[in-house]
This record gives sequence, C-alpha cells and structure tokens, in this order.
Amino acid sequence: MKKFYIKSLGCKTNQTEGQIIAQILSEKGYINVKDKKDADIYILNSCTVTAHSDNQVLYLFKQIKKIKPEIKTILTGCCAQTMDNTKLSVDLILGNDEKLNIDKYIDFIEQKEKHVFAKDIFEQKAFQTKFLYRTSSTRPYVKIQDGCNNRCSYCLIPYARGNSRSETIDNIIEQINIHVKNNRKEIVLTGIHIGQWGAEYKKSLVDLLKEIEKTDILRYRLGSLYINEIDDELFSFLVQSKKFCPHFHLSLQSLCDKTLKNMNRFYTKKEALEAIEKIQNSFDLPFIGADIITGFPGETDEDFLETKEALLNSKISYIHSFPYSKRKGTRAYSMNNQVLEHIKKQRTKELIELTKKLHKDFLLKNKNKKRTVLYEKKGKNGLYSGVSENYIKVYKKSDKNLQNTYETVNMSVFEELF
Repeated sequence: MKKFYIKSLGCKTNQTEGQIIAQILSEKGYINVKDKKDADIYILNSCTVTAHSDNQVLYLFKQIKKIKPEIKTILTGCCAQTMDNTKLSVDLILGNDEKLNIDKYIDFIEQKEKHVFAKDIFEQKAFQTKFLYRTSSTRPYVKIQDGCNNRCSYCLIPYARGNSRSETIDNIIEQINIHVKNNRKEIVLTGIHIGQWGAEYKKSLVDLLKEIEKTDILRYRLGSLYINEIDDELFSFLVQSKKFCPHFHLSLQSLCDKTLKNMNRFYTKKEALEAIEKIQNSFDLPFIGADIITGFPGETDEDFLETKEALLNSKISYIHSFPYSKRKGTRAYSMNNQVLEHIKKQRTKELIELTKKLHKDFLLKNKNKKRTVLYEKKGKNGLYSGVSENYIKVYKKSDKNLQNTYETVNMSVFEELF
C-alpha cells in the first residue's frame, strides 16, 4: 500500500485540515507514516502569511527531493492558492477547497506531468463540512469558520481563503459530540476569522456558544478575536459561562492609531486598552495574548515606542511579535516609507524581551492560586505537560498515566514557573 507523510504549516485551522487530509487518505487505504524517508508521497499543507512561509515551501520540497528523489510530491494549503505554480516542481497542486477532497485527485500524481487544481477561492460560497473522527490531540481544534471579509492592507490570507463562510451550528455540535464520545474534555474553536462566524445566518458567536454550553464538553477556548468583536453581548456571556476558559488571544497588530489606520484596522488604541482592562477586571487573572506586527510601512521609532509602552502598561500576558512581511497583491506592498529589515528585527527583539517580563509578571500573580490543569501528554523528559484554564503551561512527573486527566493544584507547587 502507498505510504504518505504530511506536514502542515501555519495556523491551527491549517493543522486541523491536515488531520482531516490524513484521515481521508487513511480511509482510502493509504498508510500515514511518521518519517518522511519511509513515504511514497510527501504532502505539504502550506501557509503563506509571510514571505518566509513561501520560502519554507521551496526549501522543504528541495530538501525532500534531495533525501528521496523518487518520492511523489503534493502541495496544498494557502501557498497552493496564491503562489506562482510555475516556480514549483511538484507532481500535484491542490487549492484550499480541493485539499479536503484529496481522494478525488490523488491518482493524478501517477502521471508524468504536473497537475494543478486550484479554482478561484472567491467562488467558494459555502463552508465545506468535514468531520474529524479521530485525533491524538487532548484538546482538539474545531473549525467553525473559513475565510475573511476584512481587507487589512498587509494581509494576503483572504486571497488564499476567500470570503468568510460559517459552519452550521448543527455540524459544529456534531463535531464536538464526536470528540466528547472519544473522551475529549476540552475543545478550541478555530477558523480564519471566528468573530465573523454566523454573519450569513444572521447570527452571532454568542448564538453558537449558547448551544456549545449545552453539550457535555467540560470546557472550551476561543481562537483569535478582533478587539472590536468582543461586544457587550459576547463579553457578558463569557463572564457568566461555566465552561469558557479565560484565555483571550487578541489580533491587535499595533497600539498606535496612525499605524492601525494604515493597516485598515477598525479600532483605536484607546478602545483596545479599555477592552483589555475590562477583561482583566472581569475574570480571575485571565491569560491575554496579542499579535503585534513590527516595522509596518511608515512606522517611526516614535510609533513603535507608543505601541511598546502601551503593551507594557496594559499588563497583558504574552506578545506574539513578528516583523512586517511584504506580500505582493496587498495595498501595503507598494506603500511608501518601507522600514528597513534590521530595524524590523530589532523592534521584534525588543518585544520578545518585553513579553518575557509580562509573562513572568502574569505567572507571579498566579502563585498560590488554585488552578485546574488538563494534562496532555508525556514528553521525552518523562514529564507530563498540561495547561490550566487560564493557559499556564505546567509540567509534572508521575508514575500514573495523567494524559487527558484533570487535577486542581496550587500553582505554588510548580516553583520553576516563578
């Protein structure tokens, strides 16, 4: 039987889709191997969020062909949707819509010439439902939405994913029930822009969460949210919820009004800081993470310092910072006053140092607090890793099998955290 190896890059949505691809091929009789050297088919489920992501695709295909020249290769994911495929020496290219029907196309790899199946993603009007019946993840991701209706000036993703499309409540609940049946205790709702879920049904995210609360899942988390999407209705619901984990990941990108406007974001620094303060005052030490782009075109030293100081004063828990990457086809690509690469990298380095301080401060506030930890897996170091409801990662040595079990602990036990 044919053996395949799949590597998924990028976001959690892409990771989930990679699991579905593996499931489809396994059901067709292919064997999923863990070592690419053992594979007959190499599948790269790609990301295109930065130029580095594109370069990684080229590198990985060059690497696998060097290791195993006769291997058949498939490119799918966001790069397959946006990259000039004439640059790629692969056997089969599948767009983001086609990849979830990989069983209909995989036989084309046996032909000598390259085949490309990647239709205009904006033609896709409906969410493509595919259930994941088995996963090794203790906290599986549930894809509830795809695409994005925003057009941030730096972002290529809408051109790889299309416009926003929502999964139905019934199908989402069915997927959650499958995970519950498989003894999963926590799920994470994911998508390209989950705050836009339900728009075509004249519904909001709260309508979905109300139904999730009725299931037997013990707790759930939300993927990335725009700050202006946490409206009063959603906020009030989350505060009262018994299953929501107080873990927020905010798509901020900047805390400088000039930069936010140039990015085509629809909120201000003041609104963002007020929302962060409201979250902190309403939950018991919530984890608040944020994405920040450094070196956006036109960002001066003063603009960056404004963002940095605002982040410090906000006392959030974590910053995921990365340098702006030019993406051809976006408005920012041709903007004036592009920031030099070494300046972007230096600003990113400064935010990495800042996040060390912010995260340490967050952990210290949790010392001596009781938290409920869900253990996930045993690492090579012999320790079980787990996460608390407010996303503190802990490690514990035990002779018992702790995987997929809950434990309420005093956080002072984990002295290495502090």
